Amino acid sequence: MDRLGQGRLPTPSLALVDAQSVKLAPRLGQQRGLDAHKRVNGRKRQVLCDTGGRIWRVVVHAANGHDSRGAQPLLPTQGQLRPTWVSRLRSVLTDRAYQGRFARQVQALGWQHHVASRPPTTERGFVPVAKRWVVERTFAWLNCFRRVVID
Repeated sequence: MDRLGQGRLPTPSLALVDAQSVKLAPRLGQQRGLDAHKRVNGRKRQVLCDTGGRIWRVVVHAANGHDSRGAQPLLPTQGQLRPTWVSRLRSVLTDRAYQGRFARQVQALGWQHHVASRPPTTERGFVPVAKRWVVERTFAWLNCFRRVVID
């Protein structure tokens, strides 16, 4: 309904995928792992959203899992009945961490896999990458809710 209210079709044609590592509450030990790259001991959430930042699928796993493997459950398998949200989907935009198994699964579904990389610049820190900044904004929205900031 939100997409229709903005004059868009009900399902997206482009999906954005990214991951965020979050600390886990100290006493919880289920699906805990250390993301050594980001120095976070906890869980990793993989999000598939559209260009408006609307979340379509989420997978949560231990933070030590690789992005390409951990994001595979976001996509339907070839034998699975296709959900209605994939009816118009043609492209998936990710970062370089998703070039392995995930990219092959996207291509097996007949979609295009695009890697959006950071433009060459001397700036340090966050540099907005076209379209990919939307998924980063979605993570920022999630951090506004106390229950999902940690855990």
